[in-house]
Amino acid sequence: MSEKPHGQKSDGNKSLTQYEAEGRAVRANMEKLRALRLAREAAEAAAAPPAKAKARKGAAKPAKKEAPAKLSEWLANQQKGGFRT
Repeated sequence: MSEKPHGQKSDGNKSLTQYEAEGRAVRANMEKLRALRLAREAAEAAAAPPAKAKARKGAAKPAKKEAPAKLSEWLANQQKGGFRT
């Protein structure tokens, strides 16, 4: 059968170890970047001027609604437009 020579048995373990080491390095980099981002956001929030309170206007007036068109008017418009032949 196709057996690997004695020296190549550890390649699987070596690649798995390398894969895990790369994963740890990526996670460490993500933690470092997250800490930097949070520190930057905290500094920006502290340096930002306080937000001004918006002046409230009086109560909004309700919009006047038009009376709905009557059915007879709607049918007449449909006929004039050529939709009902």
